[in-house]
Amino acid sequence: MEIRNKVIIVLISGGLDSATVAGLANSSNAKIVGLSFDYGQRHKKELEAATKIAHHFQFKEFKTIKLDLSLWGGSSLTDINRKIPMEGINANIIPNTYVPGRNTIFISIALSYAEAINADFIGLGVNALDYSGYPDCRPDYIEQFQKLANLSNKRGRENKPIKLWTPLLNLNKEEIFDLAFNNNVPIKDTWSCYVGGAKPCQRCDSCRIRIKAYKSWLSKKKKI
Repeated sequence: MEIRNKVIIVLISGGLDSATVAGLANSSNAKIVGLSFDYGQRHKKELEAATKIAHHFQFKEFKTIKLDLSLWGGSSLTDINRKIPMEGINANIIPNTYVPGRNTIFISIALSYAEAINADFIGLGVNALDYSGYPDCRPDYIEQFQKLANLSNKRGRENKPIKLWTPLLNLNKEEIFDLAFNNNVPIKDTWSCYVGGAKPCQRCDSCRIRIKAYKSWLSKKKKI
């Protein structure tokens, strides 16, 4: 997809992946509108990181939408009474850090926003390789949501669809680190830990994935 000089809404969580999408968009001279969500998550570390990323790349606009998914919980990220798993990733189990409907809600809001401001793309940091198996981060989900998007608004019906841009979808985390490094992403300002303490816990799934990939990426960089 050619995003150069186009208006793109980038969903910014504050994590490495969404920051890398912003970096790629910035390198393409796209006009970036950042969108974050304060959705009742157990900590605000990622939101603080999202603001730093927005300032770093000097987004054209940056908004934080407040909605409260903790009203019904269903995830250890929105219900503090549920424990965040620390045992490591099990490829056959979707962990309780999955937030029911989160990406469906976020992308739907982004579509409304995109149509209102006549944006051409929505940038998403979804990844289907080094991830926790979430159903709304998979290629078939993105493919089907694009079909829904094409049918759900005026732009789509007039054959000028708003496109979901997912440049990281089929990359591993090590490759994402490389893209981040080469596209001026402030990696140190991103936050991935589910726990949200003063420092990353290094034990949750998100920390484990990030640490493993970073060590591998750094090792290869030192050999060059």
